Amino acid sequence: MTTNSSSDRSPKLVQTDYDSVVIGAGFSGLALLHHLREIGQRSLVVDALDGIGGTWWANNYPGVRTDSEFQYYSFSFSKEVRDEWTWTERYPAGAEVRAYLNFVADRLDLRKDIRLNTRVEEARYEEDTNIWTVRFEDGTALTTKYLISGMGVLSQPIWPSIPGIEAFAGEKYHTAQWPRDGVSLSGKRVGLIGLGASGIQIVPTIAPQCEEFYVFQRTPNFVVETTNEQVDDAAMASVREHYDEIFARAAAHPFGVDMVYVQKSALEVTPEERERIFESKWNEGGFHFANECFNDLATNHESSELASEFIRKKIREIVTDPVAAEILCPKDYSFNGKRVPTGHGYYAAFNRENVHLVDVKADPITEITQRGVKVGETEYELDVLIFATGFDAMTGTLTFIDIVGRDGLVLRDKWAAGIRSNLGISVNGFPNFFMSLGPTTPYSNLPVPIQLGAQWIARAIDFAESSGIERLEATPESEDWWAAEVDRAGRATVMHSEGLKAKAWFMGENVPGKPAEFQVYMGGGGVYQQFCRDAEENGYITFLASERVAEPSAV
Repeated sequence: MTTNSSSDRSPKLVQTDYDSVVIGAGFSGLALLHHLREIGQRSLVVDALDGIGGTWWANNYPGVRTDSEFQYYSFSFSKEVRDEWTWTERYPAGAEVRAYLNFVADRLDLRKDIRLNTRVEEARYEEDTNIWTVRFEDGTALTTKYLISGMGVLSQPIWPSIPGIEAFAGEKYHTAQWPRDGVSLSGKRVGLIGLGASGIQIVPTIAPQCEEFYVFQRTPNFVVETTNEQVDDAAMASVREHYDEIFARAAAHPFGVDMVYVQKSALEVTPEERERIFESKWNEGGFHFANECFNDLATNHESSELASEFIRKKIREIVTDPVAAEILCPKDYSFNGKRVPTGHGYYAAFNRENVHLVDVKADPITEITQRGVKVGETEYELDVLIFATGFDAMTGTLTFIDIVGRDGLVLRDKWAAGIRSNLGISVNGFPNFFMSLGPTTPYSNLPVPIQLGAQWIARAIDFAESSGIERLEATPESEDWWAAEVDRAGRATVMHSEGLKAKAWFMGENVPGKPAEFQVYMGGGGVYQQFCRDAEENGYITFLASERVAEPSAV
């Protein structure tokens, strides 16, 4: 049982500009705006970029596309959108995803409540009035009762700390800041640093355009290759007919995909049967290999290593140069140690005569010079240098701006020693502040937890408004519980030991100085959603820290 705030702590009644302000106009921002409208909130979405799409607006480098298949990379909440939008590719390209999000904004009439080119510099909570003041780069400000981050997880780019990076005299680009009118690479010597998901997508796309292409690899990936068929009318009609079932299966799956959750371990079958299953799912492509071969590729080190050796064998079959093939084979960590990327001709690209793989783990980059990249004593002269060096994932967008809670506490300072929140949604010390897809939400195909999270936040706010609760805020006890659960679930997977070895972003290892901890919840999307349902069914008691200012009277 809890009690409402005592009268001397009751906030002054102050009229705000909005009931709720959402930062970010990507998947999260659009879903939040739609569902907040449904509960009668006067809401505004702001975004620093000049277009709708969030991560999908920022990332428009050559080859950018989803790693997930089209049928579960979209919203289910609007029948009008589902019936009227037509996907064209199994793995939609970035331009198609941007077009989809703009269609959602237009079809649901969201654009009138979206303000672009509006960069937030500071959001500050005022306890005496219980309002957030949001200040923008242009010097303007507005007030709101509820502040919600919809800034996403992969939009704060990282530039590497390489000596001389400013000295390069040629063209220099980060994949997350690619010019909107494109870049001509024809006849040029091009270098690429960084081989996460972005680098893996860009390699086969630009390789045919370059005169010479130098790929500087530090840590190789286990890439699951796939094909990208066109979506025909029959396939689209079937998805429309069964979309509720598709979304329900994806929501229940540990990784948010519409795939069969298999029951067998890789260790329970004969070597011949294991090879047959691996081969079948490799040919099916993409995440089918990661999710539909066996049930323990993410939890059993021996099974993970069996998958690793299968992919190493595939690399050696595809790449004709045996030296390059061995450099491309990860040997210091096993499958699932890094987020598994999908490839569209990635390994085959290294068979091109103009593509040169440079092993910078064996001989590190020593500096970037005016003319190119120096590896050991060898200088590679370049006209263009591309950085696909990733993002300060999960926390970066939230710590980049000043989010100031009660008593002047800044979010980045609270998280300096480690992430603390309740379910990745709410933070103690920051009343009426919520995060869509916040740190420690599920490791997943993202549109699924985005939609479910937006709906949960809207219901929580509606509950508070209808119950006369002025502040929703995680309790300290809930933060301790959730931190322990995130750590427990993560350590039960191979992602812990192998992620540390691979310096995976989901362990925070790709950002110097960032605490080594799980940035995402590895316990499965279905388990996470049950935790969210439990909190809701229990009256959001773990989100009522500000309301618990007095102990209930003895009964």
